[in-house]
Amino acid sequence: MQQQPDERNAKLIVNINGELMPRDKAGISPFDSSVQGGDAVWEGLRLYNKKIFRLIEHLDRLRDSAKALAFEEIPTIEQIIEEIRRTLAANWMEDDVHIRLTLTRGEKITSGMDPRLNQSGPTLIVLAEFKSPVYSKDGLTFITSSIRRFPPDCLDPKIHHNNLLPSIMAKIEANAAGVDAALMLDKDGFIAEAHGTHVFIVRKEKVFTSTTDACPEGITRQVVLDLCAANEIPHEVKRISQMEAYRADEMFCTGTMGELAAVTKLDGRTIGNGKRGPMTERLSALYAEETAKSGYAIFG
Repeated sequence: MQQQPDERNAKLIVNINGELMPRDKAGISPFDSSVQGGDAVWEGLRLYNKKIFRLIEHLDRLRDSAKALAFEEIPTIEQIIEEIRRTLAANWMEDDVHIRLTLTRGEKITSGMDPRLNQSGPTLIVLAEFKSPVYSKDGLTFITSSIRRFPPDCLDPKIHHNNLLPSIMAKIEANAAGVDAALMLDKDGFIAEAHGTHVFIVRKEKVFTSTTDACPEGITRQVVLDLCAANEIPHEVKRISQMEAYRADEMFCTGTMGELAAVTKLDGRTIGNGKRGPMTERLSALYAEETAKSGYAIFG
């Protein structure tokens, strides 16, 4: 599941604090809080036919995360949307685009962890790339990582922050095992999420996903739950053990960057019949319909 470069991105224009610049010239200060300590929040957005799917929900989460980290200055939703619009226009982008938003606390007057040293900020980075959904539709292979997800009393996962080392370490384990991704458990041994996606299982035509006790409140995850409710598909949010995943009829993962993708093998066990299942197919089709008919019209 390693991403490959897209030649359309060779001459990208990147937006840093409203300044548009070529990708090979773009950069932030070594005194920026994201460099100093990963002190930043982020969102991933996807552009479909001039519309950004669930844009306001993503921006609400970005701002809520910044509030939780006590950022003194947070751009308004309108300000962020305008910088996204300017970035997309500069790159002549209308479809098949993934946007990575990063909001840092800003620059420090000297290195150190104390937020009082941040006397210039925040820093808003808009990175838009031509990028098709990155997950294979043929079925992904997972292992269970030894790295556990933080509980809320250590670092609340509802803060969508840039401290991604646990996910990176889990992905290193997946790479070493020769599989696509790593499943991560909470401190009690229940499934939290994958290293970069949320996880669902299907058992006897009922859809299950884990609680958000030890994983972020995923936007795509919520869309899938809403689609289940709207289409009378039985579903439940609960604690899920590895055993329940092993015996599932289907398993799939969700995320803005890759939409929905089947998981066909976990820890060497074949999930279901080892192929993309009918519920995954149905929800993928419903998701595609949803992205086609709704979204924020970024160009008015």
